Amino acid sequence: MDAENWTYRLQRALPMSSRALLLVNRYARQGEKRLSEAIHCLEQLGFDLIEESAEDPKQLAEVIVRHQHEIDLVIIGGGDGTLNAAVDALVDTQLPLGILPLGTANDLARTLGIPNSLNEACKVIAYGELRRIDLGWVNGKHFFNVASLGLSVKITQRLTKEVKRRWGIFAYAATALRVIWEARPFSAEIKINGKSFRVKTVQIAVGNGRYYGGGMAVVHDATIDDQRLDLYSLEIEHWWQIIPLLPAMRQGRHIYWRGVRTIQGQEIEVYTRKPLPINTDGEITTYTPAHFRVIPEAIGVLVPPIEVF
Repeated sequence: MDAENWTYRLQRALPMSSRALLLVNRYARQGEKRLSEAIHCLEQLGFDLIEESAEDPKQLAEVIVRHQHEIDLVIIGGGDGTLNAAVDALVDTQLPLGILPLGTANDLARTLGIPNSLNEACKVIAYGELRRIDLGWVNGKHFFNVASLGLSVKITQRLTKEVKRRWGIFAYAATALRVIWEARPFSAEIKINGKSFRVKTVQIAVGNGRYYGGGMAVVHDATIDDQRLDLYSLEIEHWWQIIPLLPAMRQGRHIYWRGVRTIQGQEIEVYTRKPLPINTDGEITTYTPAHFRVIPEAIGVLVPPIEVF
């Protein structure tokens, strides 16, 4: 959409002034080299910026809380891990969120229809609509996209910053293939709505949004405001059984395959014999036993208007 149409059709800009806290993860794949471009673009659109950085993404929440009374919104440049580091502070402060997709996968931006183009993403923040979205929650930690255990945790543990920076989105596929070859099932108990399921699985994923892991879909019809969690469990015996599933997982159609258990609900519990790490939006943040739930309309995010969403 050209600039003239943006200005004409997107009159519903933020119902507030334009003081914004800009947090860019300089270690994100495009963070450092796109920072000055982002600042210039946002200032041209009328934003009065407070630009901060943190050596450790875990410090982002502290920065947001410290500036909460000086600003009207938070703009975060980075990937899903950077957004995950800030999500708890966004819930606490209820500041609107603007997203600059500067990471490797940018799955939340993909779910929300936010363009990868930096200039277009800035226009979404300036002129877009404020949309309330759900969040997932597990053991006290909020997440946007997916929380999972099993294969995805092993992939996360092997995906170094250097690998992601060098290979980009292809790093996910290459790492996944290596991890799949070593996959071994584990036992778990899933509880939902008074029912219990004992499973032997290589992966349990609980999704709030649609996309995760570099563009894979939890379920083909999942949205980030449907007020439900979508769980799938890969209950296969041999690593090679995953290979034919991979194309279907890109579209969220794996749920129709034999060996894939699917469950939907607002609260889910998962138990394992020993504590297993849980990955939330690409970061290991908690362990089983796990209590998941959906938090409806938890925060506001600036997205493209409904006409182009």
